[in-house]
Amino acid sequence: MSRDTGVLRTKSVEQSIADTDDPETRLRKDLGALDLTVFGVGVVIGAGIFVLTGTVAATNSGPALALSFAIAAVACGLAALCYAEFASTVPVAGSAYTFSYATLGELVAWIIGWDLVLEFTIGAAALSTSFSGYLQQLLAGTAFEVPAALSSAEDGLINLPAVVVALLVAVLLVRGTKFSSRFNQVVVAIKLAAVAAVIVIGISLVDPSNWVPFIPESQPVAESGGGFRDLPLITSLLGVEPAVFGLGGVIAGAAIVFFAFIGFDVVATTAEEARNPQRDVPIGILGSLAIVTVLYIAVSLVVTGVQDYRDIDPDDAAPLATAFEAAGVSWVGDVISVAACIGLVVVAMILMLGQSRVAFAMARDGLLPRSIAKVHPTYGTPSRITMTTGVVVAAIAGFVPLSTLADLVNIGTLFAFVLVSIGVVVLRRTRPDLPRSFRTPLAPVVATLSVLMCVYLMLNLTGETWERFGIWMALGVVVYFVYGRKHSRLGRRTAEADAG
Repeated sequence: MSRDTGVLRTKSVEQSIADTDDPETRLRKDLGALDLTVFGVGVVIGAGIFVLTGTVAATNSGPALALSFAIAAVACGLAALCYAEFASTVPVAGSAYTFSYATLGELVAWIIGWDLVLEFTIGAAALSTSFSGYLQQLLAGTAFEVPAALSSAEDGLINLPAVVVALLVAVLLVRGTKFSSRFNQVVVAIKLAAVAAVIVIGISLVDPSNWVPFIPESQPVAESGGGFRDLPLITSLLGVEPAVFGLGGVIAGAAIVFFAFIGFDVVATTAEEARNPQRDVPIGILGSLAIVTVLYIAVSLVVTGVQDYRDIDPDDAAPLATAFEAAGVSWVGDVISVAACIGLVVVAMILMLGQSRVAFAMARDGLLPRSIAKVHPTYGTPSRITMTTGVVVAAIAGFVPLSTLADLVNIGTLFAFVLVSIGVVVLRRTRPDLPRSFRTPLAPVVATLSVLMCVYLMLNLTGETWERFGIWMALGVVVYFVYGRKHSRLGRRTAEADAG
């Protein structure tokens, strides 16, 4: 059932599913639709909703920030529909890596797996560091204040809170996906309560005149500085300058706030642990996206209604808190800080979950050392790869300043979206016989639009980000040809079949 064409050999869907029954690498099926939906909501709602709202309102969209979120949600929704069909058809750990292996071939699957390792690992490390920053802000001036030497990799010896939270999260994940899911549900409930409080209290403080004009008149763009590495790639290639306000500004704002949605694809990595993946995974992916879209639009209307967008500081790290302070309700800022601090733990946890499942799938296929794919005899989780992930994330968060790496998470995610969207159409043509409990409506149209929108958003990232991404991908290709191709279980099976 597998087709061998060298590095483009594909692993059949049947073989992928059969491999999940290996006693040494079998994951426990503990998750239901609610668990998956909460995972999605938990990973998507992070600090971004509290930061990007102010930045984009002040510099791109004005009160039409809500439209920017709606446009970004449509782009994300197109990719989500493709993910939902794939995850319900191929309910195997690994997300885009597994989907690509079944459609586009082993080398492409390796590249996307390598890409996801970058996305999830750097993302989890960045969020561990962000958690440390919020925690230190809350503890400042108290008896529990973190000493300077232990508070930052840039100004001290180590970022100790970031290291500790990364390791604790790894231990939680080893204890079991269901256990970590319950923890996630409690924390997400706290986070949603805080967001709801912001919305409810904010509604009473809204001045409708702040929404006029809803779409500010377009303004000329200031001269761009810097060279290729500092400019969006689309500017370097086509000379297209970012728009400020007007309809162009709203669309440019959507390219920025899109990244507040990143993370829902982690739901697809847990498909193998779902009790009824054909039903529960599409519900988890699309349900979580719908919930966060409504919340994002509501928060964006509140922040631009409470404070005139012209008065928002685009560099303010806590624009929501500042808006409520200006309205005389400063305690809401403390609520937001606590919610963000708690929420970042959950986001880091779910990104590490995604990373461990992708690496687990790659190791089970022999593209990484197979020994790390063994599951814990008691908890039924891939404990070796999970703890390895935790140690790597802790090391990066503790010793590496991450300010220049954040965009790598974004470009990696968008690249995964592009391949999944293409893969859905390919699998429809190569395997029309497969049972599909969820089918992407108008699949060729949806997939094409998803690819176009994701590529456009990738082009809005800087040349420096593309350089770093290219270097990481080139390193991945070298690792594949040095190790992965030789140890591929699919390659060995095919060689044995040809020999026999």
